[in-house]
Amino acid sequence: MAVTETDQEREKRLRKKAMSLPLRPGVYLMKDKTGGIIYIGKAKALKNRVSSYFGSHRNHQTKVIRMVENVQDFDYIICDSEFEALVLECSLIKQHTPKYNILLKDDKGYHYVKVTKGPWSKIEASFHTDDPTAQYFGPYTSSFAVKETVEEVQKIFLLPQCGKTFPCAVRQRPCLNYFIKQCSAPCAGKISQADYQRNVEQAIEFLRGGSAEALKTMQQQMEQAAENLEFEKAAALRDRIRAITRFSEKQKVVSADVPEQDVFALAKSQERACLAVLRFFNGRLVDSEHFLIDEPEDEAQARHELILGYYSMRDRIPPRVSFDYEPQDVELLSRWLSEKAGRKVAIVVPQRGSQKELVEMCRSNAAEKLALSLGRKGRETAALDELAHLLGLSAPPEYIESYDISHTAGTDNVAGMIVFKNGHPLKAAYKRFKIKGFEGQDDCASMAEVLERRFRHYLEEKDSSDTGFARLPDLILLDGAQPQVNAVRAVMRQLGVEVPVFGMVKDSSHRTRAITGEGGEISIHSKRSAFTLVSDIQEEVHRFAIQYHRRLRSKGISTTLTSIPGVGEKRAAALLRAFKSVTAVSGASVEQLKAVKGVDERSARAIYAHFHAE
Repeated sequence: MAVTETDQEREKRLRKKAMSLPLRPGVYLMKDKTGGIIYIGKAKALKNRVSSYFGSHRNHQTKVIRMVENVQDFDYIICDSEFEALVLECSLIKQHTPKYNILLKDDKGYHYVKVTKGPWSKIEASFHTDDPTAQYFGPYTSSFAVKETVEEVQKIFLLPQCGKTFPCAVRQRPCLNYFIKQCSAPCAGKISQADYQRNVEQAIEFLRGGSAEALKTMQQQMEQAAENLEFEKAAALRDRIRAITRFSEKQKVVSADVPEQDVFALAKSQERACLAVLRFFNGRLVDSEHFLIDEPEDEAQARHELILGYYSMRDRIPPRVSFDYEPQDVELLSRWLSEKAGRKVAIVVPQRGSQKELVEMCRSNAAEKLALSLGRKGRETAALDELAHLLGLSAPPEYIESYDISHTAGTDNVAGMIVFKNGHPLKAAYKRFKIKGFEGQDDCASMAEVLERRFRHYLEEKDSSDTGFARLPDLILLDGAQPQVNAVRAVMRQLGVEVPVFGMVKDSSHRTRAITGEGGEISIHSKRSAFTLVSDIQEEVHRFAIQYHRRLRSKGISTTLTSIPGVGEKRAAALLRAFKSVTAVSGASVEQLKAVKGVDERSARAIYAHFHAE
């Protein structure tokens, strides 16, 4: 009878085998109990890389731990160089499609521009060529380009964008497109069948020859119509020429100063990630793609695997590939792409100018697609992702706590705690604190006391639920500078709690200027999305803390007045409205007090006697 091996024994056996591997480049293949390959990787030194899987799991993310739990054995192939290992890794991944490698699903098919047959032809995008009576232009690999072209052709040549069949049995009122001169309204009988078909023929010429040829032909037709005194026809052609020119200018708006390149960016949450690609040809944006994947363990490695996967599916490799952040083994990747393309391919990470703006646009696209898949908004997803990169966090901070201290010259010391979840205020989780440990003004000691109380609650409640104080935040932002950050970190070390802590620094106008951490100040002005989010957090926590402080202070003042015989809450409120402070009330004469609405002579004398008693 076979003895079942425990997980501990299995990992011990695999580690022993891994420690016998050579310190040479190669590819390793992780296998499950059926012998199936579940992960393929490359290594500069096989022994070091493979043995790291079977030691401590402390630095491994969930996906890697799951993979290791399913590894029953592994095989390896020694290579002469790390580059040879890269090429082999790519080939084997494409061949075996292992479960735990990042695999891009290629949903690219062929796309066509379809022109239906009949007296009222339509131009539309199509994924198939299953209508034998229709005319097709294509195939194109870019659905983005086909959709954009069809929309612009419909607008320029005033062709309907709706699904109606013409001629309509009953004439209808034209839609908005007619009034903004983007449709000829055949549904309302605003154009004859002959003129409509002429528009379709011009649109077909445009599709066949491009904007330059179409403009040349229309220019000649316009001049001929003007000579024949057909001024309405000449005016219509003139308007069409202007529309095509505007279309050409619009195309230049989303353009690059590098004629041919691909731009990549990765956005991620704590659940998933999205790779976006913008493809430029002849300086114009011609295609846009995105791929949703599980949250990667290592972003640099993820970018490396995504590039291998993407260009294994695509034939065209441009001379320049731009990234938001540098992928792993960038020189090896560049060499692999260069050999695949048959010419030099540069991998760059733009730092400024128009190229940096293109990368940011690509990141916004990735964040938008990711947010859509998670049911969120792209702006908040982009801001959290940008903040994570700025602060060096392993993942976007979806649950952020922020703290601020408020007092008046050391009296009525309070603190406010706010929570932002997925980039939005979570007001149900807001908390208020009274400073109890000391009297006087000491913002560092106040902040330390508040965070100590907060995390003592966590240590007491963490096993009971995952809400309120029982939940650890992904990030703590203090409305204060480095001294407050240091004081809080000391408390957290003492309690054994690990959460990233940073301070929000204001300028002389009390506006957010930077974030401060152990390495000094981090400027956030160049990171627009992150800057807006941090500014909103700082304003909200300040508002919440000062509101609580004012309420307590007002309550204390009101208590001083209501302790006087004959003065209730209404009279106390009236006195404060009239004199603005208790000090002013105490210095008022009986006549001045009687002048306040609701204060009679008896009450006025009692108030005066209270403040002037010997």
